[in-house]
Amino acid sequence: MRPFQPLLILDLLPELLPYLSVSLEVVIGTIFFGAILGIILTYMKINGSYGQSHIAHLYTYIARCTPSIVLLFIVFYGLPKIILELFSYNINNLNKIFFVIATFSLLYAASVSEVMRAAYYAVDRGQYESAVSAGLTPFQALYRIVAPQAMVVALPNFSNSVINLLKEGSLAYTIGLVDLLGKGNLIIAHNYGSFVVEVYLAMAIIYWSVTIVLEKFFFHLEDYLLNRKKIRTV
Repeated sequence: MRPFQPLLILDLLPELLPYLSVSLEVVIGTIFFGAILGIILTYMKINGSYGQSHIAHLYTYIARCTPSIVLLFIVFYGLPKIILELFSYNINNLNKIFFVIATFSLLYAASVSEVMRAAYYAVDRGQYESAVSAGLTPFQALYRIVAPQAMVVALPNFSNSVINLLKEGSLAYTIGLVDLLGKGNLIIAHNYGSFVVEVYLAMAIIYWSVTIVLEKFFFHLEDYLLNRKKIRTV
């Protein structure tokens, strides 16, 4: 059995760090597409018809009850077959990151729609009605009065979902995407199963560092939004 070599962790960091960009691409792509779908779901829950509201809530329930890795395999293996049957188009040659972002966007939209819905209802309805009665259009009242306050309420939960997404995205290696975790497993395989602890500790340090940066960013953003809210109130 090989002895633990802590200094090897420092040597592994430069080899692993370039693949952090792949993990971040997954996070950014998922936030973008997941937020769009999440906004649609939120609208259906709040302002949609009876049927639309129930469809949105049912989607959220199913998505939140589905393990990430199960949905990833369903999308990776099932989506190409569906597209081929319906449109006679083969998407098997697409970059694996497409399937990863598609999977986590479906999951992320469900959680972010609940965050948005809760934040919307946390803002006093009277403020919206007062803004409209003062001459603002419904969109202006939503954008200028309700949205800034809802953002402050939603930000803590939104930051948690982003951090969870960063960690959940590591499952991408299971379908062959060489991200941070995928590269770490390749290093272990090339060394015939040696240096497992060192490799995983190096990856953990990178994940910890990124998480700390994200937490600091969202903390300062929340502080900024709270200060703006106080200024507007005054």
